[in-house]
Amino acid sequence: MTLSDNTPTLSEGRVLTSVEICAGAGGQAIGLHAAGFKHLALVEIDEYAATTLVNNIKTLDGWSWERENCDIINGDVNEFRPLPAGLKKSSNILGGHLLRGKLDLLAGGVPCPPFSHAGKQLGKDDERDLFPRMLQLVDDLLPRAVMIENVRGIKDTKFSDYRAYIEARLQGGRAKRPETGLEEDFKGLGYEVCEWEVLEASDFGVPQLRPRAVLVAIRRDVLGDLKFVWPTATGAPKSVFEALNESMEARYQPYLEMSGDIAVKARKCLNLWKKKASDAAANKRDGGIAPTLVGGSKKHGGADLGPSRAKAAWNDLGVSGMGVANDYEESERKRTRDRDLFRSDGPMLTVTQAAIIQGFPSNWKFSGGKTAQYRQVGNAFPPPVAEAVGNAIAAVLRAAHARDERYRAETRDLLPGQSVPSLADGADDRERAGV
Repeated sequence: MTLSDNTPTLSEGRVLTSVEICAGAGGQAIGLHAAGFKHLALVEIDEYAATTLVNNIKTLDGWSWERENCDIINGDVNEFRPLPAGLKKSSNILGGHLLRGKLDLLAGGVPCPPFSHAGKQLGKDDERDLFPRMLQLVDDLLPRAVMIENVRGIKDTKFSDYRAYIEARLQGGRAKRPETGLEEDFKGLGYEVCEWEVLEASDFGVPQLRPRAVLVAIRRDVLGDLKFVWPTATGAPKSVFEALNESMEARYQPYLEMSGDIAVKARKCLNLWKKKASDAAANKRDGGIAPTLVGGSKKHGGADLGPSRAKAAWNDLGVSGMGVANDYEESERKRTRDRDLFRSDGPMLTVTQAAIIQGFPSNWKFSGGKTAQYRQVGNAFPPPVAEAVGNAIAAVLRAAHARDERYRAETRDLLPGQSVPSLADGADDRERAGV
């Protein structure tokens, strides 16, 4: 394989850059950030989620690069035009506008309702299907790598033709065009699709049953003879008891410090939750992890923890799934302590506790009212899973950069007519890529 002089590469000292669409409240952005990617743009249509991104990036340690260089765009991704001058803040770090082929990663958790088992599974016929827009952005930006996250339902047999079409658009091949249903040969955009992998969040330290389908595609000139390796489980599942024990104690503590019946009641309720949650951790086959959090949508009422089956699973963990609790101050102001903490079927979760179940860091704060906050949490891609996939992608990109730099060093001083060694030693490349 031969690289031309104008093949996009990482320059010396340059960070791995990313653009993310459908960024939500930042679950995927947090994970990719932890994997070493620096965001040039985060695009999100929901005003509360966009405000969450703005407020956290503005204030948290470790996000100074994004404070200076990342555009947080509250708007419809269909109207997002990153080229030629759609990104404003990154011009200084890039030395000008972002150019086609220069971005390292385009990522996005496109809306899941078109493919979710909880919905009608209309797929391409659902107005919320943003795969076509994602593919257009891939064509526009030609990033070195692409990462798309969705629900497991997209792997169902009924969507096999649509998956084949998406793959053909990226890497070429024959597939049915969704608009017509007729087979067509697609040239592709020069990528190799590294399969659609279903990753289970509980394999990556998230105390929740949350399978997500992830597509990774890497540009062929970047991948070369390297191999992308999917991340594997990082350890035993973390139970809800382990994840929430400290926060549950903190929620009951103000009442335990009171005298009289309320303290007795608080101790009884806390002990009951501890017993049910710890018993589930010790005895349940899944290790006492939570069912999938369901964020819901603006079209469907207030926040709760899912359908009847999910509520029953939460009950086994000592938690009421009938709604989302107020925090202490709000509970006292609205007089909802009995509803929030002292229910016969156990306490309801607060937004903060739901965020723990989703794998968010404790310092990440959410904007809007309680329902808006919970929807941001419930619809998120768990940060630890995004980090694991991001690390796998980053390993390939860095190995490819090292390979390209070696090739340039080998060819820099060659005389006309001289040949060069093989582009790279395959074993060495694979070691650098973590294979």
